[in-house]
Amino acid sequence: MNRFKTTFMASLAALMAFASNGGNEATSPSESPIPVTNDRTFTPEIMLSLGRVGDPQVSPDGKQILFSVNYQNVEENNGNSDLWIIDIDGKKPAKTITNTPSSENNAVWINNGEKIAFLYQGQVWIMNPDGTNRQQVSNFKNGIDGFVISPDGNKIVMISNVKYGKTLPTDHYPELDKANARIIDDMMYKHWDEWVTEVPHPFVADFTGNFVGEATDILEGTEYESPMKPWGGIESLAWTADSKQVIYVCRKKSGKDYAYSTNSDLYLYDVAQGKTVKNLTEGMMGYDTNPRVYKDKVAFLSMEHDGYEADKNRIFVLDMKTGAKTDLTENWDYSADDLAWSPDGKFIYFLAPYQGTIPIFRVNVDSKKVETVTPGIDDWHDYAALVPIKGNKLITLRHSYAEPNELFIVEMGKQPVKLSTINDNILSQVDDVTMRKEIVKTTDGKDMTVWVVLPPNFDPNKKYPSIFFCEGGPQSPVSQFFSYRWNFKLMASQGYVVIAPNRRGLPGFGTEWNAQISRDYGGQNMRDYMSAANYMKQQSYIDGERMGAVGASYGGYSVYWLAGNHNNTFACFLAHAGIFNLEAQYLETEEMWFTQWDLGGPVWEKNNADAQKTYREANPINFVENWNTPIMITAGELDYRIVFTQACQAFNAAQIRGIPSRMVLFPEENHWILRPQNALVWHREFYKWLDTWLKPGSEAAKAYKAEQDAKAKIKAEENKGQETPMPETQKELHITNPDLK
Repeated sequence: MNRFKTTFMASLAALMAFASNGGNEATSPSESPIPVTNDRTFTPEIMLSLGRVGDPQVSPDGKQILFSVNYQNVEENNGNSDLWIIDIDGKKPAKTITNTPSSENNAVWINNGEKIAFLYQGQVWIMNPDGTNRQQVSNFKNGIDGFVISPDGNKIVMISNVKYGKTLPTDHYPELDKANARIIDDMMYKHWDEWVTEVPHPFVADFTGNFVGEATDILEGTEYESPMKPWGGIESLAWTADSKQVIYVCRKKSGKDYAYSTNSDLYLYDVAQGKTVKNLTEGMMGYDTNPRVYKDKVAFLSMEHDGYEADKNRIFVLDMKTGAKTDLTENWDYSADDLAWSPDGKFIYFLAPYQGTIPIFRVNVDSKKVETVTPGIDDWHDYAALVPIKGNKLITLRHSYAEPNELFIVEMGKQPVKLSTINDNILSQVDDVTMRKEIVKTTDGKDMTVWVVLPPNFDPNKKYPSIFFCEGGPQSPVSQFFSYRWNFKLMASQGYVVIAPNRRGLPGFGTEWNAQISRDYGGQNMRDYMSAANYMKQQSYIDGERMGAVGASYGGYSVYWLAGNHNNTFACFLAHAGIFNLEAQYLETEEMWFTQWDLGGPVWEKNNADAQKTYREANPINFVENWNTPIMITAGELDYRIVFTQACQAFNAAQIRGIPSRMVLFPEENHWILRPQNALVWHREFYKWLDTWLKPGSEAAKAYKAEQDAKAKIKAEENKGQETPMPETQKELHITNPDLK
C-alpha cells in the first residue's frame, strides 16, 4: 500500500502543477510534471493522471486542429477540460489555449477560422484562436448543453432542458413548497441516473458571430426529447446545406409506448415556417440517428427492428430532392457506428467493430463498395473520431489496451501518423504490456477471438494468476478499448494475465454472432466463456488454480451466472452493477425494450416459451445453491439501469450461504464510477480482492486472514450456548489460496 500512497501524492502534485502552469505556448505535454513509481508500475493513480484527448476540429484553412484534453483532479474530486491547438503536420507540440476553473467543450471554428465558439458554464462563448478576447454571447435561462452553427454562420441550434410532466408536489399543491415527493402516472419516470423532471429540446436562434438571438423551441408544447436520453448529443442535430432547415432525431412516443420502443425518426424543421414539416424516415421502425448532410443528401444510421437496440446499424443515404433512400451496407454484415462524408461527397467514412478492433472504413456512395481505410485486421487499435480533410485523409483519435487516445492523421493505404503526444511522457516512465490474439474453438465448432494481455517483463517460463474479463452490453465489442475502470494495461501491470473473450453476442463478427445472445443469456455465450477459460488453463504460463472472473453490467450478470455453474473453474469472482435476479430486472429497469427483447417478456406470461426458458435457465438467483467461491460485489446507488438492489440481493445471498464476500456501494455513482476518489476506492478494493484470493502470500491475503480470524473469535464468544436458526450454509467452499483454506 506504500506504493499507492506515494503515487497518489505524486498524482496530486502533477495535476496541481499542470493546472498552475498557465495556458500559453510554453506549455508542452512532455514538460508537465508526472507521477512516477520506483518500479515503473502502471497504477490506478498514474492512470487517472493521464490526459483524455477528444473532439478534434480542423480549421477551415486545414492548417490546425482544435481539440480538448480532460484531466482528473483527485484532490478536488472532479475533472476539467481545456482546449488545445496543434498544427496539422504535428511538427510542433500542442499548446493549451484555455486554463480555467470550469470545462470548455463543444468547441468549433467560426468566421472562417478567425474565432472559436465553445460552451463554458452552460453558455456559448467565443474567443480568438489563441484563447484571448473571451466573450459570452448567449444568456440562456436554463443553460445550453450543446450547439451546432449553420453552414452560413448566421443561425444556431442549441440543446436546452425544459420542464417535463407534473411529478413534483408543487405541480399539484403550490402551497406545499417544502414537500418532497414524486407523483407518477406513467412510465419512463426515471432514466439512467435521474428522476425525469426535465427533457432536452432543440432551440433555434439567429447568430451574428458575437450574439445569440431570441430562441425558438423546435418541440414547443411537447414532452418529447431531442436528443434522446441518455446518450444523444449534438450528433442528433444537423443543418441542411442551405441553412434553412434543421434535421433532428426524436422518438415521438410517451409513457409505456416510449419505454418499449426504439423507433426514433429524423424530422425536418423549417426555420422560416417555424414548424416541423416532414418525418424523413417514416415507416422505418428501429433507431434512425446521426444525420450527416452533404449538399442535397443526408446520410444516417438506421436499425431495422423496433425494440432491438443492438440491431445492425445500416448506413442509409436519403436524396432530399427525390425522397429515395438507399442502404449502402445491405451487403456488408457488420454494424456501423459513427459516419462522415468525404469532402467530395464520393465516400462515407465510418467506424465499425470488426474482428476485435474498431477500424475506419469507407463506403463508395455509388458502388456501395466497402473498404478498410486503416491498416486492417493486424492493426490492433481502435479509432474514435472521423474528421475527413482534403487528399483522402482523416484526422482521428486512436487508442489501444496499451495507450489512451491521441490524435492521428490517416490516409488510405498508409500507416497512421501520430500528431499529439499528450501522454507520451507519463507512459514512457511505466513498463508496457504486450498483447496476443488467440483463436479458440467453441462447443459448436466456431472460431472465437480471445484477447490476451500479458504483464510487463512477461516470462513464459513462469505461471501467472489471471483475470477473466466478461464484457457488458451484452452486445458491446471487446475491442482495443482503453477504459478508465476496466483497464487491461492496469490489470496486467499488477502481475495478472488478462483474458478477454469475444463470446457470442458481441458485434464485429457478423449479425448472426451478435444476435445469437438474445433470449439465450445462460446458453451459448456462457459455453463460449467456459471454452475460453479451459483453453487458457492449458497454456503453460497460466496458473489454473488462480483465475478470477470479473465483469460489469451484463458482465456482472455473467459473473453471477458463472458463480453457480462454473464447476470450480474460477478461484474468485467480482461483479459490478450486474443483474442477479432477472425477474426483478424486467420490472426495475427503465428501458423496457431491452428486457422485453432480450428476456422474451415478463415472468407472468406462462405460455411465453422464450420468457419461461429465460427465467428458468438463465436467472442467476436459481443457482445460488451451487455458489461456493469468494465473490465481491460493487454498484452505484444512482444506477437506474440495473438498480443497486440487485447487488444487495447477491451480497445477501452470498452471506447467507457462508460465501466469503464483500460489497462496495457508491451513493453518488450511477452505472459507472466516475468521480476520481471513488474510482480510486473502486480500484483499490478491486485489486485487494483479487490479490487476496489469487496471490498466496500477498499482503492482501495476510490482512484478510487476520481480519477473519479476529471476527471468528468474536463470533465464537457471541454464539456460546446458542443455536440461532438460519438457512443452510455452503459446506464445501472452493478456496484455492492455501493461506485461506
